[in-house]
Amino acid sequence: MKSRFVIAVSLVVASLQGLADSSNLVTTTWNGFKRDEFKLNGVNCIVVAPAQPSKGASWVWRPEFFGHEPQSDIALLSNGFFAVYINMSNSFGCPKAMEQMDTFYDHLRKTYNVGEKCTLSGFSRGGLYSLNFAARRPERVACIYLDNAVCDFKSWPGGKGKGKGSKGDWLKLQKNYGFETEQAALDYKLNPIDNLKSIAEKKIPIMGVCGDSDKTVPYEENFKIVKERYQALGGPITEIMKPGCDHHPHSLKDPTPIVDFILKANQK
Repeated sequence: MKSRFVIAVSLVVASLQGLADSSNLVTTTWNGFKRDEFKLNGVNCIVVAPAQPSKGASWVWRPEFFGHEPQSDIALLSNGFFAVYINMSNSFGCPKAMEQMDTFYDHLRKTYNVGEKCTLSGFSRGGLYSLNFAARRPERVACIYLDNAVCDFKSWPGGKGKGKGSKGDWLKLQKNYGFETEQAALDYKLNPIDNLKSIAEKKIPIMGVCGDSDKTVPYEENFKIVKERYQALGGPITEIMKPGCDHHPHSLKDPTPIVDFILKANQK
């Protein structure tokens, strides 16, 4: 019989590695592909598997809004990519969310044998998760696709520029990040637009699909700044501008340019 000490240590190790509750595994289909839904440390997760994984078991990770305008994800699944999601409860890419992403990453590598590097697909506020994770773990990222993405939380939800922001989300963001005052949030040094160096050093390709009339997440306060600063750091970045387009609709009706960008980055 195991001692209480051994059992306790085993539980701690398992907790650190991430616990998937197999009793809650539900397997269905999503757009014709096998979909697993389960809980990891009590958090809802989704893994959609291709019919035949690519040679490198490539994968695309949507941190927020899984299933919204899914045309690029469906095309990537047809090209052998996994499509994955973990529900981080609208936490705006805060440090706790980064820990959840680390745990999910480890679980995917161990359980689904996905490749070492993922494609991050940041729609709207998903840009905060994507850029923060890439800055934290650049060795784990093949490329980043940003779609009308939040790149500066002072712009949204802060509303400190042209956009109206979101007061409720701004207060929630401050709580999630542990800021005691609004000024602490404004002074934060690791906002994505200020934290691109480690991504650029790894030459991680970034693509932005942007509406030039986005009133919710203004282009000038978000992706435009990322593009200018990333280029100055020597990072590869490209942009597809949608003239006259507001925050919605996201993506492109024909996702071929997005898919081609992601396939090329992963082939490297």
